[in-house]
Amino acid sequence: MSAHQTIDSEVKTNDVVLFMKGTPDFPMCGFSGQVVQILNYLGVDYKGINVLEDEGIRSGIKEYSNWPTIPQLYVKGEFVGGCDIAREMFQAGELQQFFTEKGIAVKQGA
Repeated sequence: MSAHQTIDSEVKTNDVVLFMKGTPDFPMCGFSGQVVQILNYLGVDYKGINVLEDEGIRSGIKEYSNWPTIPQLYVKGEFVGGCDIAREMFQAGELQQFFTEKGIAVKQGA
């Protein structure tokens, strides 16, 4: 399976996917760590994919989304954005609303 096929499969078979540097338990960059904190705070179930483990995935995700940076957040197959976009949406309450509209459970009070 090519990197593009692997990425496409992960994006389409998982409700929430975060392509990141490191893992949800051990983020390897501050930007990935911020998105992990947001998702954990919201209580959202998600799959973290460590791009540092596979150069094909690391470069392929940038081509897949036409977005130059990592982390990258996908919800129900849709590219949401990177750290800045996720943080701004979260701070405005838009990320919580977006998850709810997509049928993704968020923790009450978050």
